[in-house]
Amino acid sequence: MTIPANLRYTGTHEWIRKEADGALTVGITEHAQELLGDLVFVELPGVGKELAKDQEAAIVESVKAASDVYAPVAGKITEVNEAVVKSPELINQDAYAAWLFKIMPSSDADYDALLDAAAYEKACHE
Repeated sequence: MTIPANLRYTGTHEWIRKEADGALTVGITEHAQELLGDLVFVELPGVGKELAKDQEAAIVESVKAASDVYAPVAGKITEVNEAVVKSPELINQDAYAAWLFKIMPSSDADYDALLDAAAYEKACHE
Protein backbone atom coordinates (compact mmCIF):
# COMPACT_ATOMS: atom_id res chain seq x y z
CA MET A 1 0.00 0.00 0.00
CA THR A 2 1.37 3.37 -1.04
CA ILE A 3 1.00 6.30 1.37
CA PRO A 4 2.75 9.39 -0.04
CA ALA A 5 4.53 11.37 2.69
CA ASN A 6 3.68 14.75 1.12
CA LEU A 7 -0.07 14.35 1.69
CA ARG A 8 -2.37 14.53 4.72
CA TYR A 9 -5.07 11.97 5.48
CA THR A 10 -8.32 11.33 7.33
CA GLY A 11 -9.39 8.28 9.29
CA THR A 12 -12.11 7.79 6.66
CA HIS A 13 -9.48 7.28 3.91
CA GLU A 14 -9.39 10.63 2.13
CA TRP A 15 -6.06 12.11 1.05
CA ILE A 16 -5.48 15.86 1.02
CA ARG A 17 -2.87 17.95 -0.82
CA LYS A 18 -2.39 21.65 -0.03
CA GLU A 19 -2.08 23.75 -3.20
CA ALA A 20 -0.11 26.99 -3.65
CA ASP A 21 -3.33 29.06 -3.63
CA GLY A 22 -4.39 27.59 -0.26
CA ALA A 23 -7.03 25.26 -1.72
CA LEU A 24 -6.99 21.59 -0.70
CA THR A 25 -7.23 18.85 -3.31
CA VAL A 26 -9.11 15.79 -2.01
CA GLY A 27 -9.28 12.19 -3.20
CA ILE A 28 -9.62 8.70 -1.78
CA THR A 29 -6.56 6.73 -0.76
CA GLU A 30 -5.13 3.69 -2.48
CA HIS A 31 -6.21 1.68 0.57
CA ALA A 32 -9.83 2.86 0.14
CA GLN A 33 -10.01 2.04 -3.56
CA GLU A 34 -8.50 -1.41 -2.90
CA LEU A 35 -11.21 -2.09 -0.29
CA LEU A 36 -13.96 -0.91 -2.65
CA GLY A 37 -12.75 -2.74 -5.76
CA ASP A 38 -13.61 -1.64 -9.29
CA LEU A 39 -15.28 1.77 -9.17
CA VAL A 40 -18.28 2.25 -11.47
CA PHE A 41 -19.82 5.56 -10.35
CA VAL A 42 -18.69 8.86 -8.80
CA GLU A 43 -20.93 11.72 -7.65
CA LEU A 44 -19.21 14.99 -6.79
CA PRO A 45 -20.40 18.11 -4.94
CA GLY A 46 -21.36 21.26 -6.82
CA VAL A 47 -18.82 24.04 -7.23
CA GLY A 48 -19.59 26.77 -4.71
CA LYS A 49 -21.14 24.37 -2.18
CA GLU A 50 -20.24 25.15 1.43
CA LEU A 51 -19.39 22.08 3.50
CA ALA A 52 -18.83 21.52 7.19
CA LYS A 53 -15.86 19.44 8.34
CA ASP A 54 -16.75 15.72 8.10
CA GLN A 55 -19.89 16.43 6.04
CA GLU A 56 -20.66 14.03 3.18
CA ALA A 57 -19.16 15.61 0.08
CA ALA A 58 -19.15 12.93 -2.62
CA ILE A 59 -20.06 9.31 -3.31
CA VAL A 60 -17.92 6.61 -4.86
CA GLU A 61 -19.60 3.38 -5.87
CA SER A 62 -18.04 0.07 -6.81
CA VAL A 63 -19.41 -3.29 -7.85
CA LYS A 64 -19.23 -4.17 -4.11
CA ALA A 65 -20.55 -1.11 -2.28
CA ALA A 66 -21.18 2.62 -2.23
CA SER A 67 -19.10 4.78 0.07
CA ASP A 68 -19.36 8.40 1.16
CA VAL A 69 -16.39 10.73 0.81
CA TYR A 70 -16.25 13.34 3.55
CA ALA A 71 -15.01 16.92 3.58
CA PRO A 72 -11.72 16.85 5.50
CA VAL A 73 -12.16 20.52 6.44
CA ALA A 74 -14.92 23.12 6.48
CA GLY A 75 -14.91 25.24 3.36
CA LYS A 76 -16.22 25.95 -0.13
CA ILE A 77 -15.89 23.65 -3.16
CA THR A 78 -13.85 25.48 -5.80
CA GLU A 79 -13.39 22.77 -8.44
CA VAL A 80 -14.43 19.20 -9.25
CA ASN A 81 -12.71 16.58 -11.40
CA GLU A 82 -15.21 15.73 -14.16
CA ALA A 83 -12.77 13.15 -15.59
CA VAL A 84 -13.47 10.76 -12.68
CA VAL A 85 -17.23 11.18 -13.17
CA LYS A 86 -16.86 10.08 -16.81
CA SER A 87 -14.23 7.41 -16.03
CA PRO A 88 -14.39 6.21 -12.37
CA GLU A 89 -11.76 3.56 -13.14
CA LEU A 90 -9.14 6.35 -13.15
CA ILE A 91 -9.28 6.17 -9.34
CA ASN A 92 -8.45 2.45 -9.43
CA GLN A 93 -5.58 3.12 -11.83
CA ASP A 94 -3.96 5.81 -9.65
CA ALA A 95 -5.84 6.92 -6.55
CA TYR A 96 -3.38 9.75 -5.86
CA ALA A 97 -3.61 11.25 -9.35
CA ALA A 98 -7.40 10.93 -9.70
CA TRP A 99 -8.52 13.65 -7.29
CA LEU A 100 -12.22 14.29 -6.65
CA PHE A 101 -12.65 17.92 -5.61
CA LYS A 102 -10.87 21.02 -4.37
CA ILE A 103 -12.03 22.90 -1.30
CA MET A 104 -10.96 26.30 0.01
CA PRO A 105 -10.74 25.84 3.78
CA SER A 106 -12.48 28.20 6.19
CA SER A 107 -9.67 27.70 8.70
CA ASP A 108 -6.10 26.41 8.67
CA ALA A 109 -6.71 24.66 11.99
CA ASP A 110 -8.74 21.88 10.29
CA TYR A 111 -5.85 21.12 7.92
CA ASP A 112 -3.31 21.11 10.75
CA ALA A 113 -5.38 18.46 12.57
CA LEU A 114 -5.24 15.96 9.66
CA LEU A 115 -3.14 12.80 9.86
CA ASP A 116 0.36 12.66 8.42
CA ALA A 117 1.45 9.57 6.44
CA ALA A 118 2.83 7.71 9.49
CA ALA A 119 -0.34 8.29 11.54
CA TYR A 120 -2.54 7.22 8.61
CA GLU A 121 -0.53 4.04 8.07
CA LYS A 122 -0.88 3.23 11.76
CA ALA A 123 -4.65 3.86 11.60
CA CYS A 124 -4.98 1.47 8.65
CA HIS A 125 -3.41 -1.34 10.67
CA GLU A 126 -5.49 -0.90 13.83
